[in-house]
Amino acid sequence: MAEQVEEIRRKPPEEPPGDEGLPAWMATFADLVTLLLCFFVLLLSFAEQSEEKFRDALGSLKGAFGVREIRAVSEDMALFNTSPTAKNLAASISHDERLLLGVVMRIKSLMEEEPDEVKEGTGVTADRDGVIFSANSASLFKSGSADLSPEASRILDKVILVLKDYKLSLVVRGHTDNKSIATKRYPSNWELSAARAAVALDYILDKGGIEISRAKAVGYADTRPAVPNDTDANRMKNQRVEFYLHMPQRDAW
Repeated sequence: MAEQVEEIRRKPPEEPPGDEGLPAWMATFADLVTLLLCFFVLLLSFAEQSEEKFRDALGSLKGAFGVREIRAVSEDMALFNTSPTAKNLAASISHDERLLLGVVMRIKSLMEEEPDEVKEGTGVTADRDGVIFSANSASLFKSGSADLSPEASRILDKVILVLKDYKLSLVVRGHTDNKSIATKRYPSNWELSAARAAVALDYILDKGGIEISRAKAVGYADTRPAVPNDTDANRMKNQRVEFYLHMPQRDAW
């Protein structure tokens, strides 16, 4: 009987309480993720942040200082002296950008002195490496030839002045429309465009005393039209000579 009472009083052993909350492995995983985050933040803080490379990634120096037309460039230049916003703009661009902007304004100023018949067909654009001053072939050469016209010096002399003001290199590019030419002297548009570029460059080197190491000439025939060759007016625009004034440290054609 006593054994029976003792057996009743004996309690079954209690099971150990289970763990409460999240599993233990999750805390370790969270610590690992936090450490990785800190590691990448440190890498970012140590990395060199290049503003110039960042702007290059955005492409083409904000579309040549954010503009493709002379008027827009003039507005930016006017802002430099009239508003705090312009001062911030001037401070944000690099030395090369300021130099090229100065070249654009210099060419525009020189051409404003000329009569409308000389300015007609000319234009100025810019890219990340230089400035392109374009002139219609009719204002530089006699029709169907590479002989300089009497008015050609008024444009070529402007190029000489800019080259003397700025230590830039020059590429003279000859272009034609898509109408074929076949003469004894110029069997195709390739010979005509190359001859015009070479003649214009020879004038600049000879009269301006520019070092030949700073300049070269190339003919593109009709391979790089500025506008479609679908009308007579457009074909006239494509018959042009471009003077590409670019930074000396960058090779260009």
